[in-house]
Amino acid sequence: MKRYPAIALLFLVPAGDPPSWGASRPIHDTVGLNIGISCQWQAHCMADQRGAMNRALNYVARTRPPQWRLQLCNRNASRGGGRVDWVGFDHCIHNPALKPVHVSAKRRR
Repeated sequence: MKRYPAIALLFLVPAGDPPSWGASRPIHDTVGLNIGISCQWQAHCMADQRGAMNRALNYVARTRPPQWRLQLCNRNASRGGGRVDWVGFDHCIHNPALKPVHVSAKRRR
């Protein structure tokens, strides 16, 4: 009778190797989930996107670009539905040739 609690404990322990036990679940990692969906879960694409995201975020934190540049690059890198192409954003935010877009006033009829 003493063996049954020990056997029951074996079924409570999650299967898999120990390093995966502490890994975050994809549903709780929204950035990783967005990158994974955008890249169709291809590992090399996800690595490129994550690297570009880190470079872009470090650049923005370090240089504090003007608001118009951030908005322009967000609009250019948008894939719709809140997804962002981080490689495109990284290239855009580093581009020194960008000029602010002036919005013309709408005509009244």
